[in-house]
Amino acid sequence: MRHTKSLLGLTAAAAAMAIGTTVALADTTIEFVQWWEPEMPAGALRGIIDGFEAANPGIKVKLVSGPFSATHDQIVAGAASGTLSDVVGLDGAWVNELAKQGAIAPMDPLMDEAKFDRSQMADIIKVDGKSYMFPLASFVYPVFVNVDMAKAAGVDKLPSTRPEFANAAKKMTHPDKNQYGWVLPLSLQVPNGAQNDVMSWVWASGQSMLKDGKPNVDNPAIVDVLSYIKSLNDAGVISPGINAKKEQDKLEEFVNGRVGMMIHSLALLNLMRQRNPNLNIDISALPAADGYTGKRGLPYASWGIGISNNSEHKAEAWKLVSYLVSPEVNGKLVTIAHAFPGNVNAKPDLSKADPLFVKAFQIFQSGKLANEFVGLPVAEQLQRDMDVELQKMLDGQETPQQAAAATQKQWLAEFAKN
Repeated sequence: MRHTKSLLGLTAAAAAMAIGTTVALADTTIEFVQWWEPEMPAGALRGIIDGFEAANPGIKVKLVSGPFSATHDQIVAGAASGTLSDVVGLDGAWVNELAKQGAIAPMDPLMDEAKFDRSQMADIIKVDGKSYMFPLASFVYPVFVNVDMAKAAGVDKLPSTRPEFANAAKKMTHPDKNQYGWVLPLSLQVPNGAQNDVMSWVWASGQSMLKDGKPNVDNPAIVDVLSYIKSLNDAGVISPGINAKKEQDKLEEFVNGRVGMMIHSLALLNLMRQRNPNLNIDISALPAADGYTGKRGLPYASWGIGISNNSEHKAEAWKLVSYLVSPEVNGKLVTIAHAFPGNVNAKPDLSKADPLFVKAFQIFQSGKLANEFVGLPVAEQLQRDMDVELQKMLDGQETPQQAAAATQKQWLAEFAKN
């Protein structure tokens, strides 16, 4: 009996060892949530991830992809429930809040352990001195123009000033054909219209919404921009439904020939070509105030990347992050995506690039990147506060001065809390 028990014990131990060995050899799967895959050519991001998996046997990557607004909602829900994917695509406006919630992890210990050279990164987004996001790829937000629509309206030159833009928008507006000169999304659910479609006019003329790091929204330059946007709305050149529109809605209207001009990310160029191959597009820097001769501020957004604080696989997640920001891979990714690199040593290949990307690079070289929302506390709430007042202004409930003053008051209150 003792001998039998001994054999049984050895068998059990051997089985346990076998199970343990199997577990040790099993692949680790990490999730990567982002909105980038739909904005790149089919299979492009998966191809880059396949390269990572080949270089890192034992690690598999599951891509969780969707449009920007849907991904934003998924990340907010995952942060609240503690179920955020291991690797997280980030917009700079989300970082402060996600960091303070404890949803994303500071990457400094991982960088230190890997002896990662921080100087190779064009920027690192920090909160309270800790590093939470690498901007992997940065995209300028030029004005996209439907060339055929413009020519049909007698607009033979891309607008460079606000008066030229207003004139072109009026000429391209034909409500009887459901065609309008410009599109403005001010949805409160995804409130980045305040950043991309409103404050971008301020930055284009070298002005600011901050003073000494604090809100300065009721300054004359911003009131002037709000008055300008109100004049476009009063002239009927903005497509209807402003208050409900999200960023993806303006893309739909543009690719379907319902609006002549929009401010949007160069990241969408691939998707525009795919959705409407016959769409004749040109781009320009954002129009400046009449008489402005300085460098144009270029609104931009980044495909940022970070790591979930609740991830059980931070080491594997870091391997993916560091792979994507490495010079060769980063250069390949931004070439495909029509972006500017996050690694200063990455070299995009312009030899076979879309001509509009080459033009965007020239616009980039002659201007300066400008997005004052990146890294601000509760940046998304600040945008929402502004959108509320903009909606009131366009509905005739407030003057531009009152909208700016109300926004200033709310922003000061938000800054006081943080």
